[in-house]
Amino acid sequence: MRNIFKSFLLFSLFFLGCKSEKKEQFNPDKALEKRFSNLLEYQADSLSFPRSYSFEKKQVNKVPSKDWTSGFYAGNLWQLFEITNNTKYKDLAKKWTSFIEKEKYNNRTHDMGFKVFCSFGQGLKHIENQNYKDIIIKSSQTLITRYNDTIKSIRSWDFNKEIWKFPVIIDNMMNLEMLFEATKISGDSVYHKIAVTHANTTLKNHFRKDNSTFHVLDYSPKTGKVRMKVTHQGYNDNSVWARGQGWAIYGYTMAYRYTKDKKYLNQAEATANFYLSHKNLPEDGIPFWDFNAPNIPNEPRDVSAGTVISSALVELYKHTNNTKYLEYSKKVINTLKSENYILPESLNAPFILNHSTGNWPKNDEIDEPIVYGDYYFLETLLRLKSL
Repeated sequence: MRNIFKSFLLFSLFFLGCKSEKKEQFNPDKALEKRFSNLLEYQADSLSFPRSYSFEKKQVNKVPSKDWTSGFYAGNLWQLFEITNNTKYKDLAKKWTSFIEKEKYNNRTHDMGFKVFCSFGQGLKHIENQNYKDIIIKSSQTLITRYNDTIKSIRSWDFNKEIWKFPVIIDNMMNLEMLFEATKISGDSVYHKIAVTHANTTLKNHFRKDNSTFHVLDYSPKTGKVRMKVTHQGYNDNSVWARGQGWAIYGYTMAYRYTKDKKYLNQAEATANFYLSHKNLPEDGIPFWDFNAPNIPNEPRDVSAGTVISSALVELYKHTNNTKYLEYSKKVINTLKSENYILPESLNAPFILNHSTGNWPKNDEIDEPIVYGDYYFLETLLRLKSL
C-alpha cells in the first residue's frame, strides 16, 4: 500500500509542479499518508458518522445517517481505496455505505444525492452491485416526491414554514447527479426530466446580473413565482457566500456533462469567471467563507468551498480547455498540501484538512475540519490524476 500511495503522491506532486521550501521540516506525503490512515482508525456505529472536529471540545462531531453530510465519510473511504488500492479502505467503505441504506425512504430532505450518491454512487465505481443500483433508484423515487410541477423545482427544506412557503437552495443542484444516474441505470426518463426542469428553474431565477448566486429562493406554491431571495448561511441576502458559488459552478458543470446543453456550460463558466476574478479571492486560492464578510482579510477561510470549486474546475477545464480553470485547481491543491492545512499527525480524528467553515451565522463549525472539505479534496486529486 505504501508504495502505491507514494507513487500516487509523487505523480500528483510532479504533475502539479509542487515545490516546498520546508521540505526538511514538513513532508506533505508523510502527513497525508498519516491523515488517510486516520480514517481507517475511526471506530463507531451507524449513529456516529463523523461530520467535523471541534478543537475547543477536542472531539469529533458525530451525526446519524439522516444528516446531509452522512455520505461523505463512506465516499472518502471509496476514494482512498482508488488512490491507494488498499482493500482496507474498500472494506470499511462498504460497511459505512450500508449504514446509509435506510435513507432511501427519507422523504423529509432534498439531500439524497449528498447522502446516497456520494456513498453508493462512489461504490458503484469499484464494484458491480445491483443492490447499490436499486438503492439509488429508490432514493431517486423518494427525492422526486418533493418536486412541485407548478414551481418546477424540488423543495429543499421543510423548516421555517412560518417564513418560507417553498424554499429552494443552490445546494440542491448537487442532488441532481443522482437523478441523472438513476435514469441511466433504470432507463426511466422521469428522473432526468425532473433534474433538467429543476436546473432550468434555478438557472432562470437564482443568479444575479454579475453571475453570482443567491443562496435561498422562496416560491409561492400557488403561483410558482419567487416570493423572496435570501440567505441562510451567507453574510447577508445579497452577499457572495463562497460555498454557494461552488455548488452553482459544480452543479451546472455536472448538468452539462449529462445533457450537453450549452446554457448550463455557459452559466458554469460565467459563475466561475466571477469567482476567479473577485477582488476578495485570496492569492492562495482558498476563499473567505463569504466574499462580503465585513472583516476581510481577518475572516475565516472555507477550505470546503475551495475544494468544491477546485474539483468542479477540473471538469470545467475538460469541457472548455480553458487553462485558467486547471491552474486554479492546481493552486488549491498546492496550497492545501502544506503544514497550515493538513491536520497534524498527532490528531486522532478521521479528517484530512483544517480550516473549513460550516455555518457562520449560527457560529457552527467555524475554522474546523469538515468531512465534505476532504471529500472534494480527494475528488480533485483523482480528477487531476485522470487527466
